[in-house]
Amino acid sequence: MGDMIHFPQEEPDFNVALSTSMVIFGFDGVDLKILLAKSTRPPFEGALFLPSRYLKANEELLLSAKKMFNDLFGYDNPSMVEQLRAFGQVFRHPGGRVVNIAHYASVNTDDFRTEEWEHHGMHWVPVNEVPDLAFDHNDIVDYARERLKRRVRRRPVGFDLLPKEFTLGQLQNLYEKAMRKTFDKRNFRKKLFKSKLLVDLEKKSDGSGYGQHKGSQLYSFNDEAYSIMTLKGYDFVF
Repeated sequence: MGDMIHFPQEEPDFNVALSTSMVIFGFDGVDLKILLAKSTRPPFEGALFLPSRYLKANEELLLSAKKMFNDLFGYDNPSMVEQLRAFGQVFRHPGGRVVNIAHYASVNTDDFRTEEWEHHGMHWVPVNEVPDLAFDHNDIVDYARERLKRRVRRRPVGFDLLPKEFTLGQLQNLYEKAMRKTFDKRNFRKKLFKSKLLVDLEKKSDGSGYGQHKGSQLYSFNDEAYSIMTLKGYDFVF
């Protein structure tokens, strides 16, 4: 017989806390950004960190993350709040043993609740300009960026990040920032039109939208094609 599993006889020590942090991606038409807050407590006073909350004993994990999203933006976005993984290094939190189950989501940066955010020092920071964060939150951001990169390749990400009417320049800029590479404009557009994802709105931008050039053609997403590709996936290779 193989070795048996022996369970300890002593009482378990449950002196461990759970928390969740959320990497929230936003796109303003030019930059892919992450929402950060400013710490007011030592030892990280003044440092930036991801929106976070501790998990209560009777709270379900995903519902806790979705509640945090709702508190931040004032609406539910159940399809885009997704769990990343656990970050549980022993000394990741100076206050004690805290295991963080991180999540991520994406939104349009117009979805501000400025009066509430200012109280917590919350603001958008471009992903390429994220400074040293409190705790191990840089590790969480790096992991979330890799997850977004994979999602962009396999799912038509865009509804939550782009305005309802957008230009091809904005869409290409989003994909380049998410995948950390540049694309040939002609090949990028050829791939998009072949996918049947886009609807030509037959009107041009007046230049008022951030990241939109006056006179550029405006598009929206084809809801039916977007839904099918979201379920089945596809390989968005350029």
